[in-house]
Amino acid sequence: MSRDLGLLPDTVDELDRVRKACRAMVRRRAATSGGLTLVPLPGIDVAGDVALLMELIPAINRKFGLTPEQIDRLDTTRRVMVYAMLKKVGAGLVGREVSKRLVLAALNKVSLRLATKQVLKYLPVAGQAAAVALSVTAMIYLGNSHVDACYEVAKGAIRK
Repeated sequence: MSRDLGLLPDTVDELDRVRKACRAMVRRRAATSGGLTLVPLPGIDVAGDVALLMELIPAINRKFGLTPEQIDRLDTTRRVMVYAMLKKVGAGLVGREVSKRLVLAALNKVSLRLATKQVLKYLPVAGQAAAVALSVTAMIYLGNSHVDACYEVAKGAIRK
């Protein structure tokens, strides 16, 4: 089984299992992100989101066999297929070394939610609840978008 070698999944069934596991990982990180929103120090939640994503994105890539190192270990044919799918899907964080700059660019996609969260977290109870909800949904959106991109790349490489 290719999972033991850290390579691309061999079948769509295996790929579906990886996607399910990654979505569960995203939900756990989203819950952590929501908890960080309740910390009353300015900026700690955004710094926490960056740290969570810097851990989450490479972990998802690894599970799908799409880290730069894993892609380099593929045979030439599969490597070419993966790179073709990366280009087709336009997956910005798939198959790349994840840097703080890339994570901040990803967070920029949900910047309105994050800005709103910063304001809401200082309002008693209802504002804090809304801030937690925004934080959780932003993390789920970013994480699941990355899972979907990895899934499409890996699925395309399997089918070709």
